[in-house]
Amino acid sequence: MRKLLIPIQGDYVAPRFDLATEILIVRFENHTLVGEPKTIIMERPSEEGLCQMAVEENITDMVCGGIEELHYNFLVWKKVHVLDGVIGEWQTVIDKTIAGTLSQGEILINRDSEQVLS
Repeated sequence: MRKLLIPIQGDYVAPRFDLATEILIVRFENHTLVGEPKTIIMERPSEEGLCQMAVEENITDMVCGGIEELHYNFLVWKKVHVLDGVIGEWQTVIDKTIAGTLSQGEILINRDSEQVLS
């Protein structure tokens, strides 16, 4: 069983790890979603809090936008597979992560989404 953590903002991956207050956690196994996604709302943005949450929740995978090298290195040290620099709707990110096709730095924006982000 693997657990994916994505800092989100609305329907999208949060652009910055350190400013995220909404977290989505998804369990998956054998390229299949297990159960319902869990959303956590934090009182305030905290990159240390997010790192601690990742450890406490036994997160195996994380997808995020921008992340400071210090926190990236900490998560990797804790055996979390981190894909950063990802831009796009979190549902698409979940689908591609579970399928094993998401790449670091991938931009998943379609024409309809471009107007929302600009």
